[in-house]
Amino acid sequence: MTSPHPILIAGGGIGGLATALVLARDGHAVTVLEQAASFGEIGAGIQLGPNIFKMFAWLGLTDVVSKVSFFPPGLGMNDVRTGEKVVRVPLGDVSRATYGFPYGVIYRADLHQVFLDACRELPNITLRTDAKLESFEQTADSVRVRLANGETLPGVALIGADGLWSKVREAVVGDGKPRVSGHIAYRAVLKREDVPAHLWSDDVLLWGGEKTHLVHYPLRRGELFNLVAVFHSSKYDEGWNTFGDPAELTERFQGACPQVRELLGKIETWKMWVLCDREPVKNWTDRRVTLLGDAAHPMLQYLAQGAGQAIEDAVVLREALRFARNDVPLAFQKYQQARYLRTGRVQLTARFYGDIYHAAGVQRELRNQLFQGGQESAGFAGLKWMYDGIEPSKLFQ
Repeated sequence: MTSPHPILIAGGGIGGLATALVLARDGHAVTVLEQAASFGEIGAGIQLGPNIFKMFAWLGLTDVVSKVSFFPPGLGMNDVRTGEKVVRVPLGDVSRATYGFPYGVIYRADLHQVFLDACRELPNITLRTDAKLESFEQTADSVRVRLANGETLPGVALIGADGLWSKVREAVVGDGKPRVSGHIAYRAVLKREDVPAHLWSDDVLLWGGEKTHLVHYPLRRGELFNLVAVFHSSKYDEGWNTFGDPAELTERFQGACPQVRELLGKIETWKMWVLCDREPVKNWTDRRVTLLGDAAHPMLQYLAQGAGQAIEDAVVLREALRFARNDVPLAFQKYQQARYLRTGRVQLTARFYGDIYHAAGVQRELRNQLFQGGQESAGFAGLKWMYDGIEPSKLFQ
């Protein structure tokens, strides 16, 4: 770009850093504005489907990500009340044979650190903390951001990667607060030695039941055990780091099978967050300003694709800028056009899978019958459209 100003990115999470990395590798000057006092990531484990590992290969990050990942042999679902097996889908070699890439799990902070380390190696990336975006304005050839401390920064473009409660989205889309799903997630991590042998599983294992489910899997090469318990609730607290109420969790899972109740009893302190998303939108761009990741298409966690779709966004955005020869408004339009149907499908399908996991009555019986009868998989094969991923080089031909 001929402008002396950098591309500004609001938000230093996984999506923001992935975008900074791919754009800086193309020679762009990039400034990342993180509102917190330091770069970091809140949360525990996340799942990485083959479509995400496809992006790691494209980014040359496969080896470094694999070193801090765990590769489960299977993806399973049990009934939370009876303990019966509903379905198990093999991963490992099956994932590689089907999609060309593995299915893994990783500590969210470890994945964030991979991108942070990669960004720190590039001199054309400026990483700023305590830099909360307050507002912005734009002209025909620039954007000016105003921070909460009163400082103003010029940029050639602004990318809002500032999450579910995005200030940039508020100005671009203006669709109010996120949609509250009525589901709450409690998360915790155990050391391996604190998990009884009969409760340990190398699989990603989900115990599904009426308005509740528990999912668990190993992290950090099997050194840790990640647990996420989800149930329906009317509570609403903005944020991701509130302490949960163990008594409420016990009450919600009182009808669960002994294995689930024993595992939940091992946790003394839970962190909770309210699950929210938004309706899919076709436009999240205004001239030199666009959105990315949760700011553009926040989704419920039932497909484990939030971080993955943000990384795909970053790759597509770079390809769009190349195609448009750095014509920012044109590139941003091409980028969102290439993304909104795919990300919208993930958003809506994630809601549907929440219903599947939390089914009761006839729905539960039908789910179990179909899955146990082999007529359907627990999503792995049925989501081939998602796990096949994207082909960056073929997007804008």
